[in-house]
Amino acid sequence: MKTATSQEIKKELQHLSAAKLTEICLRLARFKKENKELLSYLLFEEHDEQGYVASVKTMIDDEFAVVKVSNSPYLLKKSCRKILRQTNKYIRYTSVETTEVELLMHYCEAFRTAKIPLYKSTALTNIYLSQIKKLEKLIKNFHEDLEYDYLRQLDSLRT
Repeated sequence: MKTATSQEIKKELQHLSAAKLTEICLRLARFKKENKELLSYLLFEEHDEQGYVASVKTMIDDEFAVVKVSNSPYLLKKSCRKILRQTNKYIRYTSVETTEVELLMHYCEAFRTAKIPLYKSTALTNIYLSQIKKLEKLIKNFHEDLEYDYLRQLDSLRT
């Protein structure tokens, strides 16, 4: 089966009725959890971006609260990657660039406040430093005032 391009899908969707579009959306939501989460974001949370950011930050904090620092470096690494994977999934749903920066910064802050022994494991260090590098690249695209504010926050995460 050949998959249609986004442009072809867009043209075809413009010819459908509202009832048919609703039916297609509900069918998509049935097949994959991520599709349902994306639809939930678009329908219920897109209009309140700050509320969405707050809920994702709460999720990050809750996940880091569960991580046990006494665990082996392997389990710590696994837990940190799992939280990062979830954070990136929620970032993909939104198209607001400041949301991405805020969530990644919060991830790094939660990483630091969880008392994870960052420099005892190369893998943990690499996870953390790769997010710092990613934040640096993202921040360079902002207006200079916003860039300055975010860079100050980023500097506090580096030390």
